[in-house]
Amino acid sequence: MSAPGGTSSGIFRRKPIDQIQDPTDGGGGLQRTLGLWQLTAIGIGGIIGAGIFALAGSVAHGDDAAGIPGVGPAVLISFLIAGVASAAAAFSYAEFAGLIPKAGSAYTYGYAVLGEIVGWFIGWDLLLEYTAIVAVVAIGISGYFSFLLGQLGLDLPAWMLGAPGTGPGHKVDLFAALLCLLIAYLLNRGIRSAARFETAMVGIKVLIVLVVILVGFFYVKTGNYTPFAPAGFGGAVTGAATVFFAVFGYDAMSTAAEESKDAQRHMPKAILYSLAISMVLYVLACLVLTGMQKYTEIDPKSGFSTAFKSVGLDGLATVIAIGAIVGILTVLFTFLMGATRVGYSMSRDGLLPPWLGKTHPTRQVPSRMTWILGGASAIIAGLLPIGEAAELTNIGILLAFVVVCVAVIVLRYKQPDLPRTFKTPGMPVVPAIGVVFSIWLITFLQPATWLRFAVWFVLGLFVYFLYSRRHSVLNRTGG
Repeated sequence: MSAPGGTSSGIFRRKPIDQIQDPTDGGGGLQRTLGLWQLTAIGIGGIIGAGIFALAGSVAHGDDAAGIPGVGPAVLISFLIAGVASAAAAFSYAEFAGLIPKAGSAYTYGYAVLGEIVGWFIGWDLLLEYTAIVAVVAIGISGYFSFLLGQLGLDLPAWMLGAPGTGPGHKVDLFAALLCLLIAYLLNRGIRSAARFETAMVGIKVLIVLVVILVGFFYVKTGNYTPFAPAGFGGAVTGAATVFFAVFGYDAMSTAAEESKDAQRHMPKAILYSLAISMVLYVLACLVLTGMQKYTEIDPKSGFSTAFKSVGLDGLATVIAIGAIVGILTVLFTFLMGATRVGYSMSRDGLLPPWLGKTHPTRQVPSRMTWILGGASAIIAGLLPIGEAAELTNIGILLAFVVVCVAVIVLRYKQPDLPRTFKTPGMPVVPAIGVVFSIWLITFLQPATWLRFAVWFVLGLFVYFLYSRRHSVLNRTGG
């Protein structure tokens, strides 16, 4: 069934769904090679990363530089709260992924259902979100890299070991910044993780997490669980707002829709499978981490390595550090590539200048977009503490969830006969829960996070009304 295109002019004009679904619409002609479990592996690869290896320790211990209290063992509650909100949104994403199996994710969904201005802001939002995720993961890897060098007896100058305010003499997290630029360089060279390589790397990550859980279980001291929630329930909720991006990765995976063999059937399943598997591993890992060490003693940047070192397992601590660096490296590829795909889609729709999305003539990658976003992630990674960078990410994720959950309700009632391979259960209650949880968690974010996002939002207003509205493809073609 053809979806109506909405108004032919104005900021709420909509991109017809049948036009988006059309495989001849300039979507890139990517080779469809990914099966269900390969997509699931990509989803797990995007979800499991710094959330376990860095953020769990950071939130449990607390981040004084970012004004985040230590929530202790209640970090488990933080992950569960974030998981419930994420699951409600995941159902909505799954319905859209089966209906519109194209790159662009929430940007594309919002554009098709709620109008151009909503699509613009969610795309603008995703650019910030994905770029910040890359920065957070790079900071997480940096912590384990510093730990590994310390194990080898190498001491680096303090000025290059962390962002300002994270430690004595810290000026910049140089390794994290350089890592972002390295990933941008590799992506610009046309390097993209093949499905087989991605699955292997995810296997390494899952294996390391299982080793952490199984071995760490024997060193758990129940006394470390007291007090369970030193910052109270409110602290656990604040922690949920911080770890939220750790239970979010299926959106980045949905950018691979055009490379799936049967996207309309496989994408919804892959979204739900990847979230469910990741949540089980998160909960078990948090129990082990906060049981092995008192939360006040957990290293906020390399929690598991220092926890195993504290019980005399130095060798395993080194293996975990190496595995964390290797294992979460693919998260950088996934999200930086996802950011460039969103930027490319916006450029293709005329909302950003065409030269930004122009692909390299031989490498077939959006080179300019890759370098711009890679450079931005390097600045964030080098100069912000991991807690602040994560919160900068989460406000974007939460707003994206609100848009997708609202859009799935609107489309279900406006066009109930569209062919859907997956339907969100409990309509409209489940997506409404996603909206309420997301707005609730937004209220717990720090004022500084709101200020940074407000600046980004206002900048987006200027860009849209000065450029995007007039240059939109829908505006030029009459909607």
